[in-house]
Amino acid sequence: MTANTLRQRHSRCSACMTVAHALALAYTAAQENLMHTSWLVPVAAFFVVSTAVGTAYADPKAKLDPQNTVYLDLKQGRVVIKLRPDLAPKHVERIKTLCKMGFYDNTPFHRVIPGFMAQGGDPSGTGTGGSKLPDLPAEFTTAAKFVRGTVGAARTQNPNSANSQFYLMFAPAPSLDGQYTIWGEVTDGMQFVDQIKAGSEANNGTVTNPDRIVHMRLAADVKPDAKPNAK
Repeated sequence: MTANTLRQRHSRCSACMTVAHALALAYTAAQENLMHTSWLVPVAAFFVVSTAVGTAYADPKAKLDPQNTVYLDLKQGRVVIKLRPDLAPKHVERIKTLCKMGFYDNTPFHRVIPGFMAQGGDPSGTGTGGSKLPDLPAEFTTAAKFVRGTVGAARTQNPNSANSQFYLMFAPAPSLDGQYTIWGEVTDGMQFVDQIKAGSEANNGTVTNPDRIVHMRLAADVKPDAKPNAK
């Protein structure tokens, strides 16, 4: 191998590292605005950088505690979510309460950014609504990370403002780790999450005529022979 060939390879590697570094910085800056009103970075950056390896999937064949399992029924099919009271007991209790109330039924996924996340849980569909229950204190953790399938609590810039809104991660988002509460993880049906209608890149992921949650129930409250999407 000649010295000239080595110099050419070094030049190409340096260029690739420069692009990757720039994309990583853009992705981190955008994620710092998660669930806030201002989005400053093109959505394309999310897709490019979020291909890192990582998933929250548990073994779908493993036996789940019906008292700590949520069935999220979409028109596409059923998504099974394992609740994590070990990480966020107050948030898990809130989710259980709202599920028993039928609060989430017919609520939209009002903001969906491909390669990043799908956000729902706001009956108003504006991203500013919630339940009538008090906001929750932050339950951040370093024991779990935001990876594909993670379910996190949406909030404003105030760390203690989570209420009913949540988001399902399409891909890893390391900059969210320790900054937002994790209350669950998808164990089955992620292929249905991937099919949730995406939003407009020009409008920060806002969805026109969004897909809606059909039903969201605690597994313990669903009859064993009930079909997905059935009351």
